[in-house]
Amino acid sequence: MSQWKQNKKILFGISGGIAAYKAPDILHSWIKAGCEVETILTKSAEEFVSPLVLATLSKKHIWCEDDFLSADKGWKIPHISLTEWADIFVIAPCTASTLKTCADGECSTLLGAALLANRKPLVLFPAMNPNMLSHTETQENIKKLISRGCKVVDPDSGLLACGYEGKGRLPSSNIVNEHIWKELFPKKDLRGLHVVVTAGPTHEYIDPVRYISNPSSGKMGYALAKYAWYRGAEVTLISGPTSLMPPVGINFISVTTAEEMYNACMENNSTADIIIMAAAVGDFKVEKEFSNKIKREENAPLALHLVQNEDICAKLGKMKPDGQILIGFAAETQNVMENAQKKLESKNLDMIAANNVLVDGAGFQFDTNVLSLIMKNGKIEEISGTKDDVADALLDFVVTKRQGL
Repeated sequence: MSQWKQNKKILFGISGGIAAYKAPDILHSWIKAGCEVETILTKSAEEFVSPLVLATLSKKHIWCEDDFLSADKGWKIPHISLTEWADIFVIAPCTASTLKTCADGECSTLLGAALLANRKPLVLFPAMNPNMLSHTETQENIKKLISRGCKVVDPDSGLLACGYEGKGRLPSSNIVNEHIWKELFPKKDLRGLHVVVTAGPTHEYIDPVRYISNPSSGKMGYALAKYAWYRGAEVTLISGPTSLMPPVGINFISVTTAEEMYNACMENNSTADIIIMAAAVGDFKVEKEFSNKIKREENAPLALHLVQNEDICAKLGKMKPDGQILIGFAAETQNVMENAQKKLESKNLDMIAANNVLVDGAGFQFDTNVLSLIMKNGKIEEISGTKDDVADALLDFVVTKRQGL
């Protein structure tokens, strides 16, 4: 569990759409992450989700419309005290009616008054029928809110409860959370920069059913892309085949072969301020791919002639424009530091992350990593922990390097 998520205070507004059924799952995920959550339910939302369920999950009183001006709870002035307490204000789902309430500053309800009093980051997740979402009034309200600095997250597309197919679904809790974590992340030191990250393995096909590859899971590269996005960067992730879902909010380019990864890197090189080559790109491919499946013959060996793939990192190092930072990875099994140092120098890298894949917790497929980060000036920093923590720490060194340019 990431320490920076601990004790974050989230004010959770739930308005009255069918998507409110997802609210308990969203709230529970925040509690599991170590956050504290206060919840405001609109009157209509109470028809879709039980206050008792939410109170049980959050271990807190759920603020309903009856609390607003009641003798029992109203004296606590909840629309002021809750917004002052919170680190962030989130409304999910946010109906067309609530969007209008927010845009117009209407404050006759507890949620409306809290929105008017709020001075913390506000994130809205609209969810409604596609016709309502596309209506001029709704779109004008969204534009107005964005112009005021509010973050309005596009709904997902798919089959809605009303029977319509289209845009208007509340995203799943993991997607909601990624937007919240980005807003809450304490460092925004990559704003205005384009970060390119490569991740995963490549597949070099022998015939239509066989290929040469490696066990890379892509987890390290995906974590780097995610944390660069948290820190405000525009992120392009170039990924070989993995079982991972593409991180939220980034430009995702899916590739299979080393040649495809090479082409994608060349296309993005000129606009990249930082390139992190975390992919385990295949060094070799068969000279000529067989067009049909190779049939096995009894006791007959099969000889394959392999040729080298283009060294993407070395090529980028030769092309590196002034001001660009290029980071390589070296997954080794012996002479780790010596081999990594050679790669750092021969490929014109600014730093290289070296690890011994035979060390427990540092090889392929693990959720943890152990890296030795070797700088161009010879300085070495040791980084270990979950791949999220390692990604965050590595980016700290990248920011420091960039500040020194």
